[in-house]
Amino acid sequence: MKKPSRRAAGRVTTAAEAAITLKLEDAALSQIAHALANGQVTATALTEAYLARIEAYDRNGPALNSVRALNPDALAIAGKLDGTKPSTRRPLAGIPILLKDNIATGDKQPTTAGSLALEGARSKRDATVVKLLRKAGAVILGKANLTEFANMLAVDMPAGYSSLGGQVKNPYAPALTDDRGIPIVLPGGSSAGSAVAVAAGLCAASIGTETSGSLLFPASQNGLVTVKPTVGLVSRAGIVPIAHSQDTAGPMTRTVRDAAMLLNVLAAKDPLDPATQRQKRPADYTADLAGDAVKGARIGVPSDPSDPLNDCYYGKLPPAWVNVMSEAIKVLEDLGAVIVRANMPTPGWIGGPGTTMAVLNRNPLSRHAGSVARPPVVFLYELKHDLNRYLKDWATNTDIKTIADIVAFNEAHAEKALRFGQDHFLAADDTRGDLSEREYKSARAMDLLSAKTRGMDAYMNQYRLDAVLFPGSGGCVIAAKAGYPSVMVPGGFISGADDKDTPDYPLGITFAGRAWSEHKLLRLAYAYEQASNMRKSAPGLSAL
Repeated sequence: MKKPSRRAAGRVTTAAEAAITLKLEDAALSQIAHALANGQVTATALTEAYLARIEAYDRNGPALNSVRALNPDALAIAGKLDGTKPSTRRPLAGIPILLKDNIATGDKQPTTAGSLALEGARSKRDATVVKLLRKAGAVILGKANLTEFANMLAVDMPAGYSSLGGQVKNPYAPALTDDRGIPIVLPGGSSAGSAVAVAAGLCAASIGTETSGSLLFPASQNGLVTVKPTVGLVSRAGIVPIAHSQDTAGPMTRTVRDAAMLLNVLAAKDPLDPATQRQKRPADYTADLAGDAVKGARIGVPSDPSDPLNDCYYGKLPPAWVNVMSEAIKVLEDLGAVIVRANMPTPGWIGGPGTTMAVLNRNPLSRHAGSVARPPVVFLYELKHDLNRYLKDWATNTDIKTIADIVAFNEAHAEKALRFGQDHFLAADDTRGDLSEREYKSARAMDLLSAKTRGMDAYMNQYRLDAVLFPGSGGCVIAAKAGYPSVMVPGGFISGADDKDTPDYPLGITFAGRAWSEHKLLRLAYAYEQASNMRKSAPGLSAL
């Protein structure tokens, strides 16, 4: 990895020089693109530098375990891009990007969703988001670890754990684990590896996915920016699914501008995903990112201390969270925001009738084993339908053809595959798999009525809001059920978890809004980011 590489201009750079020049643990995507465009570094040297950091910090040192597998062709791809500078047509030329390992690539890399059952499984072709990244010039560096099947296999599976990839660690407290080997400070999930790799400077940026919280939670835990897009803004074709009603992919970056740059590439209509046909987007998400974007914006804070029993988002926050959110709100007020404090309507956040399903928690390592979990009906019913279709249409080099095959494989290899059980998959496999059940159709209608109509829409209409501010990933459920976008930005630091002392680790704040309002939310997040400057790198991960 220390082998020198030649720039197009003829001068020599090395991976070490690239790391020092760009300070990769902090370097923004926009800075990296600028360095490539100006000939300060080559794609090959940059890729070598990230590979060296993966070896030092992911495989060794704190052993973060964020990268499940490297792309064997990454250096060859980078070499072909050494003479290509980032441009309007190819804005990511030479920039190494990691993919969550539920995003299909039609190359030598397996796509496994972290499952032993899918070890070695490949894809017949690239997912649409991968096609777009390659077209933009990105170097696909490898696949990031994740919570197995995007946290839909088992009740209480730890964030960042999979039977194939093992446990991802949070770079802010990598050494702290409990008696089960589970991190005290979680990396967040399910896009755990995608987040940790960006936070630790192991790639320029990454792509994660979310059904409900899987971008926002890890971004918050690792001090990152992410965009959970409106359902339909980014194609899901070629992504191992949970539920098409809520699934999406999104960028994970160190700055708001970087997230906007990636969203420019990812947001495109796709005939393979009918939801994208409704898409509405600006020509450029990076346009009008300015420090004064908050001035006059009406931002809802869903909290009313005079109605504490309905104050579900802020009323029971720990003191450290209260401090972070109070400071964030003060920054927004100083920037000229109109802060509107009022509770979310109860029918919006409490959930509609028949929207959850009782599942017995048989996870042997769960602190709540033997209790009844209540996952969303929509997730369980759409999981069987959507996953079976993915396995049929996309997967190759595997004998696994259905969710029933996965259940059977896991049972046959229980010692390795079922450390935390598979209660969700068992429940999903008991459905018909064709989405014909009345309880499914009712649950989906009730989700929309509650979260969208009686929740976000009613709240934003009543108070004429531009956005809603949530602590951490606390608002992920209501926004995800509505199919609405959220933008996460670092908000500050907290400490302590599970009644144990910990080093300081990040807490994010979320701006959520109406369908297709990503540009507005990015502008608000950018102004806050520039005024607060809350992102700080994890300690001990400096240049090699």
